[in-house]
Amino acid sequence: MFIAEEIVYQNSLNGEAAVEDWITEGQVKKRNWNDKLLLENMLDPDEHGDHAHWLLWCPVEFPDRIMVEWDFYPLEEPGLCMLFFAAQGKEGEDLFDPTLPKRAGYYPDYHSGAINTLHLSYFRHKYAEERAFRTCNLRKSYGFHLVTQAADPLPPVEDAISPYHMKLIKYEQHVLFYINDLLVLEWEDDGATYGPVYQGGKIGFRQMAPMKAAYANLSVKKVRKVTE
Repeated sequence: MFIAEEIVYQNSLNGEAAVEDWITEGQVKKRNWNDKLLLENMLDPDEHGDHAHWLLWCPVEFPDRIMVEWDFYPLEEPGLCMLFFAAQGKEGEDLFDPTLPKRAGYYPDYHSGAINTLHLSYFRHKYAEERAFRTCNLRKSYGFHLVTQAADPLPPVEDAISPYHMKLIKYEQHVLFYINDLLVLEWEDDGATYGPVYQGGKIGFRQMAPMKAAYANLSVKKVRKVTE
């Protein structure tokens, strides 16, 4: 059992000004929508393919043992939404170390490039096979390892009653993911099968074009583990 403690980062995400210090990789359009941050691609995926997707990184370096919470509003699909976390250079460098190769939203640069990260896809409605059998996927990279997956309770956009409250806990080897307080996914890293347990690092949002979604009420809190 994990208990939230003090807040280490908070952002209302009440429009594009709220992320003016965030780092964009790829081309993303940021807009205000009902006092929330609406994000979508700028490049046409029909023309640019997988280079139309993007990542938006919070600039803060977080410790381990955190709880990340945010409100999610899926607005237009098809598409896919992800949270990256525990992101660093493969040799422990800061994610934005200028010696690392430049990244611009192209997915292989994140899962098989110069960084280590965990990445959770929680709205996988991009391709027909994903919409037909909806799952949340957790991957560990470098290496694009699918470490666990679970059923995704999120409906198509036309049936969505937003917001959906998302909560991710990263505590040493443990990863837990909740939607509206329902435990969706849980994984324990053995520190050997896919390399050492990742500690600390950056978090970021990713969407696959042409997804449109809005975000609000981001918070990151320290957590502690209690034994019942």
